[in-house]
Amino acid sequence: MADDREGSTLFGEIRRMARTSGAVGGIAARVAGERYLGIKTDKAVHANDLKALLGGLKGPLMKVAQFLTTVPNALPPEYAKELAALQANAPPMGWAFVRRRMSTELGPDWQSRFKTFGHEAAAAASLGQVHRGTLPDGRDVACKLQYPDMSSVVEADLRQLKIAMGLFARMDDAIQHDDVYLELCDRLREELDYSREAAQMRLYNLMLANEPTIRTPVPVEGYCTRRLLTMNWLDGRPILERLAEDPPQEERDAYATALFRAWYKPFYQYGVIHGDPHLGNYQVRQPRDGEPAGINLLDFGAIRVFPPSFLSGVIMLYEAIRDNDQDKAAEAYRIWGFTNLSREKMEVLGLWAKFLHEPLLDDRVRPIQEVDDPDFGRKVAAQVHAGLKRTGGVKPPREFVLVDRGAVGLGSAFMRLGARLNWHRMFNELIAGYNEAEVARRQADALRDAGVPPGAV
Repeated sequence: MADDREGSTLFGEIRRMARTSGAVGGIAARVAGERYLGIKTDKAVHANDLKALLGGLKGPLMKVAQFLTTVPNALPPEYAKELAALQANAPPMGWAFVRRRMSTELGPDWQSRFKTFGHEAAAAASLGQVHRGTLPDGRDVACKLQYPDMSSVVEADLRQLKIAMGLFARMDDAIQHDDVYLELCDRLREELDYSREAAQMRLYNLMLANEPTIRTPVPVEGYCTRRLLTMNWLDGRPILERLAEDPPQEERDAYATALFRAWYKPFYQYGVIHGDPHLGNYQVRQPRDGEPAGINLLDFGAIRVFPPSFLSGVIMLYEAIRDNDQDKAAEAYRIWGFTNLSREKMEVLGLWAKFLHEPLLDDRVRPIQEVDDPDFGRKVAAQVHAGLKRTGGVKPPREFVLVDRGAVGLGSAFMRLGARLNWHRMFNELIAGYNEAEVARRQADALRDAGVPPGAV
């Protein structure tokens, strides 16, 4: 029943750009001023203003900011510190919006389809907010309602992002972001379609059906549209809230194991990855009543489906690092889509690859990072960045974006958990007997059964 009155409008885009251009331009001007003119600015104050602006606007710029804070050396430390506080908790829209949205999506008698429906939002995120309700049959559900005019918001934010990336590219050509931008555009636009997200939720139910420590919500038929997603309610707690209570090591390890399998079983066995490892996208469930500790995996808007050949390249790079085989590494990068890589550039990229793969090479129980330096990843990234700048820069293929994002985001979560696991064995169990043709068959069957539309491949 949803109409198209909230489609992207020129007025909506202009209004959004007017509200954000000062922040984007301000960052560019300050970075350029300090780098080229020696003008010292109070970046911490500006970053705090930027955090307040993005949080109030909700929207993709906030999602991009959250992502950038997980990538070492992507932002000056002052910006990273302030923007890290964005936890997808923008102020929710009021009841007038809720009534209007629900009436548009389910009809004017929508309230008769619920036994109860909470007037206050249970959670507020970047693209929508969640309300808790009860269906006539007694099922507790979560209803995610998309904010008004989000098509215009996305398009305006993508224009701002393109401007910001263009300004940054003029100052620093170590990494050419053309394909990265295209990837972010496609994924963000897909997130606007909640009917697609419902299908991707069904996909994860299929892929993780035999994982008792991982729960995923199930969409409710007849209650989902392009701007309304209704699913069963999952009880869980924010991971940071539980960590503040200092849980035992066994429980920490259980959460980390569930997270590892939630991200990498779909990736290595189906060629699918959840592209948003933000802390707000999973909850923890404490062990009780004989049930083991586990996680609830949430938010299936940013899902990436890869050609199985890409996975072959991922596994080949792991083997190349394990065996110190430069020719195999070159072939892996070629399969991924990197072009014109000199040996010197490959050696620079190898520094980052070794940093990410190092825990997988070590056949023993250990933390994800043994170096007692929380900024170690940032320092490695800075070294890689300097090396790429020295050797003429590199253009990452678009498929690389969410894989790298997942690895960095999960690594950060494992560090917060203080998990101690045999990462080598967990990884090798997943890739044992890997067969590209078999992955292609499983992928096609799962996408068909879940009803995932084309576009993410």
